[in-house]
Amino acid sequence: MALKLLQSGNQPLGQFDGLDTQVLSLKGGEVVTFGSVLATTATDSAAKDSFDGYVGPTAVNRVVVRLPTAGTERPLMLADEGISGYGTLFGSVVGGTVGQTSFGPLSTIPAAAKLGPHTATGSGKVTCWEKPGLYAVSLDACDTTVTTGLQPSNGALATGAALYVTSTGLLTPTSASALGGNTASLCGRFVDFETNGSLVTTPNRLVAALNSPSGIVSSVVASTYAFATFYFNPSA
Repeated sequence: MALKLLQSGNQPLGQFDGLDTQVLSLKGGEVVTFGSVLATTATDSAAKDSFDGYVGPTAVNRVVVRLPTAGTERPLMLADEGISGYGTLFGSVVGGTVGQTSFGPLSTIPAAAKLGPHTATGSGKVTCWEKPGLYAVSLDACDTTVTTGLQPSNGALATGAALYVTSTGLLTPTSASALGGNTASLCGRFVDFETNGSLVTTPNRLVAALNSPSGIVSSVVASTYAFATFYFNPSA
């Protein structure tokens, strides 16, 4: 889905050319870093203003934003590009083939397809946030491992838990899943899980109240969470 800016600092670090093989796959909220490609290569395209600078001296390279490959790489930044959650130029397909898509992520009905384009289409650039602050990221852009990932079903996850970066740029509370399997990619602390914030969506706990044999809602019946809130700081 997307990255949400809560108390994130005044401005992003900037907009930088994204690595072609990765940029249009970003959902929003992945951790990225700087890399470089040959400025003369024809396999990685970029807007002309991206050729204003270079890295040398043995080869003429230009800067790109990419997923990290080592836990010690710095700076670490949050990517703010995607499709779902960012608005779409042509909306969503509702109904689809024989009415089998809908707006919501229902268990038996596929969610409506987004008709893009990705926010990086055209410019090829990624907006990067590097300032320490409070952010939220959709759960589809987190480590989705049920019992050990950054998911509501991870019963061992506590407020203040350390968050690391996986090889695909996702946040994870498990150091074994981090880059290199160590704590070098520490980049923040977990705060809590949140819903989508809608005040007009009937929460699961109310539906359960009407259908419960006892009519009593257990406190365990949770809302449908959509985002993980976290404090981002690569030196945390």
